[in-house]
Amino acid sequence: MLSAPRRGRGHGRAILALGTCIAALLLSPLALLAIDAHTAGWSEIHHVLFRARSLLLLRHTVLLTLLVVLLAAVLGVATAWCTERTRLPARRLWTVLLVLPVAIPDDVVGYAWHTYDPNMSGLVAATLVMTLGTYPLVYLPVAAALRRADPAMQETAYSLGAGRLGTFWRVTLPLIRTAAVGGCVLVALTAIAEYGTFEIVRYQTFTTEIFTEFQFNSRAAAALSVPLVCLALLVLAVDGIVPTRSSTRSVPPRSPSRARLGWTAVPIVLGLVALVALAIGFPVGTVVYWMAQSEHTTLPAAATLGQATWNSLIYSALGASSAVLLALPVALIAFRHSSAFRVGLQRSTYIPLALPGVVVALSLVYFATHYAFGLYQTSALVIVAYAIMHFPLALVCIRASVAQAPARLADVGQSLGRGPIAVFMRVTLPLLAPGLLAGFCLVFLFAVTELTATLLLAPIGVQTLATQFWPTRARSPMAPRHHMRS
Repeated sequence: MLSAPRRGRGHGRAILALGTCIAALLLSPLALLAIDAHTAGWSEIHHVLFRARSLLLLRHTVLLTLLVVLLAAVLGVATAWCTERTRLPARRLWTVLLVLPVAIPDDVVGYAWHTYDPNMSGLVAATLVMTLGTYPLVYLPVAAALRRADPAMQETAYSLGAGRLGTFWRVTLPLIRTAAVGGCVLVALTAIAEYGTFEIVRYQTFTTEIFTEFQFNSRAAAALSVPLVCLALLVLAVDGIVPTRSSTRSVPPRSPSRARLGWTAVPIVLGLVALVALAIGFPVGTVVYWMAQSEHTTLPAAATLGQATWNSLIYSALGASSAVLLALPVALIAFRHSSAFRVGLQRSTYIPLALPGVVVALSLVYFATHYAFGLYQTSALVIVAYAIMHFPLALVCIRASVAQAPARLADVGQSLGRGPIAVFMRVTLPLLAPGLLAGFCLVFLFAVTELTATLLLAPIGVQTLATQFWPTRARSPMAPRHHMRS
């Protein structure tokens, strides 16, 4: 009979092999995209990439991304500091309201602003909409970092005569730097991959151009995807360049002494009210207003809307379940045995986060049309796209649970004569359940609002809530009167 350690090593090798296969699957869109671009030939690639319009698209994409990241970072850090380090009135309510904008699709926000003012377009409109929709991606990790940070360093700085601003720059900011940079990376990737908002406000980026070219010249779309992927990977690499700040503290931090706001409570609360009103109240109010205008309604029939809702729920649930199942063995790769190869393999699976939905969709279209035509125009491709695009979100949640699960419990189970599968099902899996549930919910939330990949991959005649809204917004009586590609 094999000893427990030897059985554990065999089980670990099996997980490593499975994780390697999953990583290859997740990175396959890059290989397919390279093959598709290669078939276009160097002359086609050179013509598409080095024309004046491509340089304009690059400038638009980079400029917008920088502006959105800067503004989202300021808003995210400021709001997190207000809710976690001050005696803000109704603090728990604000912690909920400040996160809600991430659940509203950006194209809905863009539609709301553009119906209010059809002349609102270009860089200013795109920056406003994306900032209001993405600042929670900075707020969430920064607020969590402030919650975990030991307030002793901050209080020591106060006792030494440092002011609040000096303490923030010298003490608090270094503590939240890693979380803030991680949130900014998510914001940048979201801005690079966005399509619906930019099409509505008439701001052209690489993503909008790729979607347009795909309808007429798929090879040109593949060529344009190359610099977009390189730009996204460059953004993702920032997370590895910025040094992390580790802590050797072994005891949980005590609750911080929150700062009294005094007379500054009034402008801070008014600022938060204005932010929430712009990010949540205005788009929701606009949609409700147009729903109430029965004589001008452009909403689909109830039966069609019900079917679109059902399709969204099914696609998102299956995509989220697939992402969680794929992320589980990858998260366990370094659970018991850590090495440079295992860590590198695990980190490589974050690359799909840098692939915009239109790029993943193009690679799956190429695969289906060349190697598996039976999958083309089927719901399976939509589910696969959701799983690949949002896999890193599930992995982040599951890894957090894996890091908190003591490996010695599995050793105890195996020492009692239980096999690896039995120990995993009865010991490890219950410990990972919170992370699995959190990963499913996070992927589901992002998948249910996904637009570009769904537009390209959904079977003809099949609609989701996102794709149902997309043509509807163009028929609104207050919709912009310019031509919109769809």
